[in-house]
Amino acid sequence: MPLSMCQAIRSAPIDPRGGRRVWPVARHGRSTRRYDGQVAVVSGASSGIGRAIALTLAGRGAVVIGIARRRPLLEELTAELQRLSPGSTNIVCDVGDADAYRDALARIEEEQGRIDVLVNNAGIDLILPATSGADATARRVLDVNFFGTVAGTLAVLPSMVQRRSGIVANVSSDTARAPEPGQGAYAASKAAVSAFTESVAHEVAPQGVSVHLLYPGWVPTAMGLSGNEDGDPLPPRMVRRTEAGVAALLADRMGGERIDINAARLPLLAPIARTFAPIAYQKAMRRFTATG
Repeated sequence: MPLSMCQAIRSAPIDPRGGRRVWPVARHGRSTRRYDGQVAVVSGASSGIGRAIALTLAGRGAVVIGIARRRPLLEELTAELQRLSPGSTNIVCDVGDADAYRDALARIEEEQGRIDVLVNNAGIDLILPATSGADATARRVLDVNFFGTVAGTLAVLPSMVQRRSGIVANVSSDTARAPEPGQGAYAASKAAVSAFTESVAHEVAPQGVSVHLLYPGWVPTAMGLSGNEDGDPLPPRMVRRTEAGVAALLADRMGGERIDINAARLPLLAPIARTFAPIAYQKAMRRFTATG
């Protein structure tokens, strides 16, 4: 490993929740994008990456409406949002209920006049052992992660296309590129999000609407840490990121030409390895079963 990389690893910040080193996202001199006066909606805003995105957008001038299931956490977030952007508020909603999510977005458009930015971040990760027969688990994960994202995206696009302006960012996962054992439901839901989002992005780009996929890398949120409770190995250091770093990256790059917003580059190698070294790739992935 080059000396510079070793030094970077040693100097990476330590997550206070578990003493693990995590890397912020490299910015490379990119200018800070502002969202003054824009109306931004963030689902899954009560914690983790969604909370960081909501606070980042509010700090950059947006009126932010946070959507999530947990009212107490949403109220705490809203108090912080209003210190940054006084018009910000929240709506309690389970994104897995597509009708309720559509109604919430319609209410926001009616009250605010428009939605300029929608970040579909809400998601759940439930383990699905192949021998469990628990197809209800897969349905629940898909309802939240995929169908919730589809419902939100399709709800806001007509008015964005009509205005020829707007941004939708859907949060995917590198697990969609390299599914791990036991992650069939989650990986499938995120792969579906990626395919759906890319298709929609191509369709509405000529109308002035930007649709993005965010691949956040591994972030030490409650969801990210859930797979490590039993001492399972952590992901490689080069894919570990911070909530604030991912949120800043998204805020900087939304509205740009690229569909994919990648917080980490290493997972981009997974499809290449699967194509050119399939046996080695399979053996590497199956180690998760032996160590999980």
